[in-house]
Amino acid sequence: MSSVISFRGVSKEFRVDRGVLTAVDSVDLEIQRGEIIGIIGYSGAGKSTLVRLMNGLEQPSSGSVVVDGKEIAGLKDRDLRDLRSRVGMIFQQFNLFNSRTAAGNIGYPLKLAGWSKERRRKRVAELLDFVGIADKASQYPSQLSGGQKQRVGIARALATSPTILLADEATSALDPETTRDVLGLLTRINRELDTTVVVITHEMEVVSSICHKVAVMERGKVIEHGPVYDVFSQPREQATRRFVHSVLKDRPSGDTLERLQRSFPGRLVTIPIRDGGTSQAILSQKLGEHQVQGTIIYGGVGELAEKPFGSITYELVGDDTAVDALVAELRELAPVEEIGARA
Repeated sequence: MSSVISFRGVSKEFRVDRGVLTAVDSVDLEIQRGEIIGIIGYSGAGKSTLVRLMNGLEQPSSGSVVVDGKEIAGLKDRDLRDLRSRVGMIFQQFNLFNSRTAAGNIGYPLKLAGWSKERRRKRVAELLDFVGIADKASQYPSQLSGGQKQRVGIARALATSPTILLADEATSALDPETTRDVLGLLTRINRELDTTVVVITHEMEVVSSICHKVAVMERGKVIEHGPVYDVFSQPREQATRRFVHSVLKDRPSGDTLERLQRSFPGRLVTIPIRDGGTSQAILSQKLGEHQVQGTIIYGGVGELAEKPFGSITYELVGDDTAVDALVAELRELAPVEEIGARA
């Protein structure tokens, strides 16, 4: 696959009262055509600024941003407008015109683009049907649910047949069931329309549900980037580990860890469960080979990209030499973490 968005040494600085704020800091990132990528980070990480660089609403302070074959820096207004017609945008708060119907909102960018009334009518009907709200064409935003409003927003973003769709916290204002529906629609758009989808979010569940790749941002930098399973199953950075723990809650910490250390006198180890690495079957086999008793005292194992993902905390009881040998063997398969024991 070829790159549809390319960041090379990109920084974006803003003048503030106390000097200079670096919102995006020396970012190198390649987004491949036809993929769904999640840009994830906590508030203030630089995600929204990165999006505004993608659609030309901001110009980089340094570095190169290439979108759909066009270098953003230096583009004239006419060329920027042409580029933005190929980059659709979905917003957290929908950004619909309250005075226009669902059909009117969807048709608005087509009217700006000079489409004839009849051509607009056909395209709007097609999009309303695609997003599943053909019966809501004449209703106003105040008459629609949050999920229906977001479907109008998605249809509007698709009006000019963009090659790239940017979804900026598009599910943050929705309930879990509606979020699943919208994420399913984004997946369908990617699959059926061959549209590259960039999902900006602070929710790991969103990334793990639909994304092929993920870029983790912190303090303006992309600190990890790659296939979702690879990044989340073997996180290198603390921020990434926090995202993983926020979903799985598979590793004891704080008061829970202290309680476990008081309650279980054996060696306590946390063992990652990964595809092609450790599994519960392998752990049971190793425990038997070393004649060590293993009791599960904490953990959580789910699925990510249709692969096992999580960790299990064991209390290991047995001869010290046998436990040492078991832990050494397990460390050849995965990064085992010892979290304490009582004498």
